Amino acid sequence: MDLSTEYMGLKLKNPIIVSSSNLTGNIVNVKKCADMGAGAITLKSLFEEQLIADSNVLMDQDIKYFWFPEAIEHINKHSKEYGLKQLLTMIGEAKKYTDIPIISSINCISANEWPKFAKKLEEAGADAIELNIAIFPFDKYMSCTEISDTYIEILTKVKEYVSIPVAVKLGSYFTNLVQVTHRLDEAGANGIVLFNRYYRPDIDIETETIVRDNLLSGPQEVTRSLRWIALLSPQLNCDLAAGTGIHDYKGVVKQLLAGASATQICSTLFNNGISYIDTILYDLESWMKKHKYQSISEFKGKVASKEGNSQKFERMQHLKKEIW
Repeated sequence: MDLSTEYMGLKLKNPIIVSSSNLTGNIVNVKKCADMGAGAITLKSLFEEQLIADSNVLMDQDIKYFWFPEAIEHINKHSKEYGLKQLLTMIGEAKKYTDIPIISSINCISANEWPKFAKKLEEAGADAIELNIAIFPFDKYMSCTEISDTYIEILTKVKEYVSIPVAVKLGSYFTNLVQVTHRLDEAGANGIVLFNRYYRPDIDIETETIVRDNLLSGPQEVTRSLRWIALLSPQLNCDLAAGTGIHDYKGVVKQLLAGASATQICSTLFNNGISYIDTILYDLESWMKKHKYQSISEFKGKVASKEGNSQKFERMQHLKKEIW
């Protein structure tokens, strides 16, 4: 049984990528993820720990980027250098103690300083870079084109500095996601990750204060990326990875059938423990045996490529009487 897949030119022994989070912020957990069979690991994003720890302060100060705590540039030069040094050390340790691809994640909202940092990540041993970009249109004078242009600028600047594969992780809030992903593809993205799950502020009606919504995804959220993976996988040259809402082997299978090259998991590991990776892989293999598949390639994109299914994924409204 061959569970291997190729993502951004990287050979993965299976399609399970542990996504960037607190879980991948220390070498003990990274090694556990590898030992449990993960196909690849995306290390905790640069500055994520500091920003998440300060999220309540940011909300009180009403900083405009508080909705996505990773995407803040109001950090002084010393903090950046300190955070970068920690990440470089982490990359080196991850490469030393595991034998799977290690992806380094960078959170950014501009192309000012991050591209030159990317080169250091490559030199430290990262196998690929994931650009976790979030630009929210708070300015009514900022056009959709200006926003997408910034995404392209960040990608192209980083690509100038590194030779390793670069993926862009996107949110779902775009006027024309098809156009944006095509532009990223044409600009040289080796992969696109759909979707990032942003910080969701809520209001406590008793204390009348802003509080955090549930930080973990639910399995019902898998369909948001499923639609777009299915629609975009036949169109783009770059690989697609699916994220958010993938909690078990069923979510993995669905995304592979839709055309994803890999799947990112996180919340399910917080809920069930890192050892659950092994369970997902066992169940995935059992499903493949049941359906008489010997390899991932035999069913990858099978549903997306079936005639007539594109129109079903494009449907936005319910019909009075469902006709499939």
